[in-house]
Amino acid sequence: MAAPAATDVPARADAGYRGRFAPSPTGALHFGSLLAALGSWLLARAAGGAWLVRVEDLDPPREVPGAARRQLETLAAFGLHADEPVVFQSARGALYERALADLLERGLAFACHCSRSALAAGGGLHHACVAGARRPDPAVRLRVPAGTQVAFDDGLQGRFAQDVHAQVGDFVLRRADGYWAYQLAVVVDDAAQGITDVVRGADLLDSTPRQILLQRALGLPTPRYLHLPVIVDAEGHKLSKSMAALPVDAADPLPALRAAWRALGQAPHAMQATLPIEAWLQRALLHFDARRLPARATLPFAALHNIAGANAV
Repeated sequence: MAAPAATDVPARADAGYRGRFAPSPTGALHFGSLLAALGSWLLARAAGGAWLVRVEDLDPPREVPGAARRQLETLAAFGLHADEPVVFQSARGALYERALADLLERGLAFACHCSRSALAAGGGLHHACVAGARRPDPAVRLRVPAGTQVAFDDGLQGRFAQDVHAQVGDFVLRRADGYWAYQLAVVVDDAAQGITDVVRGADLLDSTPRQILLQRALGLPTPRYLHLPVIVDAEGHKLSKSMAALPVDAADPLPALRAAWRALGQAPHAMQATLPIEAWLQRALLHFDARRLPARATLPFAALHNIAGANAV
C-alpha cells in the first residue's frame, strides 16, 4: 500500500442520512451509552434519516450472557427503536473473511507471528516482524508504511490528524485467538449497511484514521464522523470502566433522558414536562439544536447540571 502523505478525507455529497448506534454486550446499558444512543438518534432524526442498531458482539470472553438482549430491551423502553432489523456482528464473519482475503491477496495485510512480549519490548507498536518468529495462530495485520498520515474534520471535535505509522503501526485485523478485530468489522459493516454518518463517543476518535485507511484499502466510502463527549467519573475514568457505570432505569426513563439531554448541551427548560416517552422524544426533536453540542472530548458526570448554560448560543 503506497504511503499517503498528509491525506485529507474529502467532503462527501449527502446521499441521505443513515446513522447507527453500536453497543458492545459487556454489561447493562449505562448513562454514557445512553448519551451516544440519544445523540445519534437525534442527529439522524433531525436530518430526516434512518437510525440503525448494530450489536458489536465480537469478543465472547468479554461478553456478559444476556447483556445484548437487555440492552435492546432498555433501548426500547427509552423509545429508541431501530428503523431496520438489529444486526449482530457475530453472524457476519463471512463478510469479514472476504474483506480480509482481499487484503491478503493484494499484499495489504499479512500474517504476524510476533508475541505480545516481543511487541512490548519494542514499545508496543508493530513496524516489522521479529525475525524467525513462528506461531501456530498468527494474527493478521494491515500494513501501515512509514509516512502514512490521515487527517479529517470531525463534525464536533474539529480537525484531527494522525501519523498512523508512528503512532499506531501495523494494526490487527484478526486476532491470534481467531476473533475479528473491531477495526475491520466496523468498517465492513458501516459500508454494508450504507452508513453515511457515524456518531459515537470521543474515546474512538483516534481509531478513526485506522478505519479510514481500511476504507481506502477496501475501496469503501468514508462516512462523516461526529464524536460526542465521553462521560467520565470524578477520577476521569470512562463510566463503562468505573463504579459510576450504574445501569439506567428502564422502568423510569425520563430522569436519565433529561440528564442525557443536558449532557448534549440542550436547553433544559424545554424538556421538563412529564410526558409519555414517545411524546417526550418528539418534543426533544423539535427543540434539538446541533449547534449546542459540547465540543469537548470528556464531560464529568458531576457537571451535567452546568453544561447547558455553558453552551448556550
